[in-house]
Amino acid sequence: MKLPAHTQTTHMTSPLGQMLLAACNNQLVGIWFDNQAHLPDLSSYAPDAGQPVLQQAKLQLQDYFAGQRQQFDLPLNLTTGTAFQQAVWQALLAIPFGATCSYGQLASRIGQPSAVRAVGAAVGRNPLTIIVPCHRVIGAKGSLTGYAGGLDRKTALLQLEGVL
Repeated sequence: MKLPAHTQTTHMTSPLGQMLLAACNNQLVGIWFDNQAHLPDLSSYAPDAGQPVLQQAKLQLQDYFAGQRQQFDLPLNLTTGTAFQQAVWQALLAIPFGATCSYGQLASRIGQPSAVRAVGAAVGRNPLTIIVPCHRVIGAKGSLTGYAGGLDRKTALLQLEGVL
């Protein structure tokens, strides 16, 4: 994944570990847990904890972890992915707090019912963990499968939302 040239970053501590946030042109382009799968190399991007969207994201994530927020209101930039990935990520945004859907259901929602594996790969590369709720996607029989941040974190997020 290649982020925009003028991306700025900051870190925050969450109940599930350190998180890295990235923004460009006052739009959020990434949120990752430290050491999660598909974490891009952000060493060449400038740290800037003062960028307004990064501060808003931190506050909204803190509210979410405190059980005081169910929806996020942040400007997002999902253009770092392919057109297919962007379609999957947009579909993820439609999964409400406290609900789940399977990879197969998600594939059907984007009009690609036979692309379950490709949908799973796109979900795994979601650059905006929690905000774009990939943790709400589960296996066909309700199993907790695949989460770039680790299944322990997926379980904790679904518990926080009252799903488990």
